[in-house]
Amino acid sequence: MARVLVLTADAAEELDSMYPVFRLREGGHEAVVAAPTTRAVKLVVHDFEPGWDAYTEKPGHLLPVDLAFGDVDPEEYDGLVIPGGRAPEYIRTSPDVARIVHHFFDRGLPVGTICHGPQVPAALGLLRGRRTAAFPPLRTDVELAGGTFVDEPDVVDGAMVSCRGWPDLPLWSRAFMSVLEKSQVPA
Repeated sequence: MARVLVLTADAAEELDSMYPVFRLREGGHEAVVAAPTTRAVKLVVHDFEPGWDAYTEKPGHLLPVDLAFGDVDPEEYDGLVIPGGRAPEYIRTSPDVARIVHHFFDRGLPVGTICHGPQVPAALGLLRGRRTAAFPPLRTDVELAGGTFVDEPDVVDGAMVSCRGWPDLPLWSRAFMSVLEKSQVPA
């Protein structure tokens, strides 16, 4: 059983956040949710509606939080997931988030990013030379961060698994679970 840290905050996309938590638990792994504080985070629902040029946003469910970013010891986890929504835009500036995310990338541990999730490693200079999916309007952000944008539902680059958004979650989940489970095999 792996312990996987999920970094999130208010305005994270509901499916991007809850689907991986439930899928990890269904697979027998422990999903630990971390946020700026330990209060439940307010998720949002992003959807595409006729007559809109961008996605719409509505209030979603609350997601219980297990610990605050400042209390995270990344050595206690085998993998990391960064859901999308607007939360990555805000958490990417946190020194604790930088400390946590660098730990996983520096050690080649599984990292899953969904939709806007690549904004966090992009801001930290961790996408340079990597292939990643992201919400398609983030193509320029990925490229400016030195990464290669890939418009596919389940992009695996070493231990990093990414997707464009919640419609890709079934394929992303299979790919992430595969990378996570392979990382658990003793050398």
